[in-house]
Amino acid sequence: MSSNRDQQVLDVIAKYEAREKTGFEKYNTNTDRKDLTLGEWLNHLQEELMDAILYIQTAREELNEKTN
Repeated sequence: MSSNRDQQVLDVIAKYEAREKTGFEKYNTNTDRKDLTLGEWLNHLQEELMDAILYIQTAREELNEKTN
């Protein structure tokens, strides 16, 4: 029986579940926590997005080095 489920979606869900487990083991909490203000959540988000931009830049530079 074939599934209509998108394998990419299933892969991402599995990664989220693994990340949830790792995060809870490391910090002993999750995003259900109530000890952060909206401003603190936004700071966390901003920091994560800044990291993402750095990862993109690093990957682009590596790609450029391999294609030049």
